[in-house]
Amino acid sequence: MIAKNLRNKFLDFFVKRGHRVIPNVSLIPENDSTALFISAGMHPLVPYLLGEPHPLGKRLCSVQRCLRTDDIDLVGSSWHHTFFEMLGNWSLGDYWKEEAISWSFEFLVKELNLDRKRIYVSCFGGDRNIPRDEESAKIWQKIGIPKEKIYFYGKKENWWGPVGEFGPCGPDTEIFYDLTGNPCGLDCRPNDNCGRFLEIWNNVFMEYEVNRKGEVVFLKQKNVDTGMGLERMVSILSKLGDDYQTELFKGIVQLIESLSGEDYRKEKNQRPIRIIADHARAATFLIADGVFPSNLERGYILRRLIRRAVRFGRMINLKKLSIPKIAEEVIQKMKDEYPKLEEHREKIIETIANEEEKFQKTLEKGLKEVERYEKIDGKTAFYLYETYGFPLEMSEEIAFEKGQKIDKKEFEKEFRKHQEISRSGANKKFAGGLATHSQEAIKLHTATHLLNASLRYVLGSHVLQKGSNITNSRLRFDFLNPKKLTPEELRKVEDLVNQKIRENLEVKMEIMRFEEARKKGAISVPGESYPEKVKVYSIGDFSCEICGGPHVNFTGVLGRFKIIKEEGAGAGIRRIYAVLE
Repeated sequence: MIAKNLRNKFLDFFVKRGHRVIPNVSLIPENDSTALFISAGMHPLVPYLLGEPHPLGKRLCSVQRCLRTDDIDLVGSSWHHTFFEMLGNWSLGDYWKEEAISWSFEFLVKELNLDRKRIYVSCFGGDRNIPRDEESAKIWQKIGIPKEKIYFYGKKENWWGPVGEFGPCGPDTEIFYDLTGNPCGLDCRPNDNCGRFLEIWNNVFMEYEVNRKGEVVFLKQKNVDTGMGLERMVSILSKLGDDYQTELFKGIVQLIESLSGEDYRKEKNQRPIRIIADHARAATFLIADGVFPSNLERGYILRRLIRRAVRFGRMINLKKLSIPKIAEEVIQKMKDEYPKLEEHREKIIETIANEEEKFQKTLEKGLKEVERYEKIDGKTAFYLYETYGFPLEMSEEIAFEKGQKIDKKEFEKEFRKHQEISRSGANKKFAGGLATHSQEAIKLHTATHLLNASLRYVLGSHVLQKGSNITNSRLRFDFLNPKKLTPEELRKVEDLVNQKIRENLEVKMEIMRFEEARKKGAISVPGESYPEKVKVYSIGDFSCEICGGPHVNFTGVLGRFKIIKEEGAGAGIRRIYAVLE
């Protein structure tokens, strides 16, 4: 298996260079204020990139499952995905550009045997505040990349961050592979999206931050953050030039062909088959990590993925209830690497089947709705698409039968307006990340520990954290509990938190082995993966949790804790919103 060998080679390579392997964690971020999903390998390392000491040290590496849907419309090309695996290595204030660049090149050329003549790179070209990254370019030349294969670009191409309005950021150097192997072939440059070059690895040199005044200043420590997409690299190593023909997708694509009677080799079938394969894979992993279809946040993304798969399935005559069968193939293919998939097989299949059945009924409603219109123009087609998930292609077929033709430009104009609104909302939603560790958020983070302990004290030890969401103004805490809390129970919980705040308890952090932490009684998040060494935060004798931090030093600074809402958040799960006054 090329993918398995690549994962192992990557980790072994960096372990030999003093790195420690951190676990592949759930797609659902733990204690992140705004992000819906883990979107990069660095995501679980947010506190440590900001200066918190990591229990495993300053050199880390991982293979991390990720999910991104901000550019979902690009799925359908030979290499784009929503769900993907990212290989990454990090230096938290340790090594810098020389080592990061040299090791990247060494791994590609010596370990993976890529043709060095087909490697091109890009570096940051500078702007009025930050100088051109000549240092990286010189290192590339020193290790053998000719000057003519080094390109300089601006912030759009070679700058990472900040995620929100403020936070860490820095220049990056991207590595591209010439897929043609022929310098006299296509006349284009890396980042032209001409099909000749594929970005395979990115080294981010995180040495700056944008502060709350909007000023670009130096960070306290220089971090290296790298990322390589596993799917793309498997495609290159397989010499296929199409991720969906590699071992990672081949069985899935073949099953879709079998269920639909269509041939992937036909160009008209490639985009829909790729979308179905990608979305079925992403949905499978999301459900395994505890997400269920809904009209809000993560549940909405899952619902959209399943329904898009169904919609594109209709384009290739995919039989009804095929998506659950495709999910079964995903489980079969990935269960060795991700045993959680097999563990939740029944739940995954049932959830996707139910959602597909619901959507098929919705499409039938759309068919009835479309018959009401004498004329189907671009605006009407978009209304049907947005309201019923009714595919444009189906609206076009019905319009054709009526002797009409839909103005696609009008549809696309409405679609772009919708995208701008959605992305604006998504940007607000995802604007946290590295920038969310304000003093207010840190206080609320500490308050969640007090809340967790108080809930267990008042309701019982069956209470377990199922998620949290912290902004600068409030906390949201999800936990296992079979029924709604009574007003009396809520008052007891709130009073107990405030009592512990008034006691001004000391917050202590210790680094210890995970087994030792569990013996100590430290609470962990069920189903989460942890490294061999973890941080344990104790608040007096009242609370003890495994957590990455950061936290306040004494509870007395928190102010007054107030519960503002309690509600259901799924079967057997309750949700509390609270503030500090």
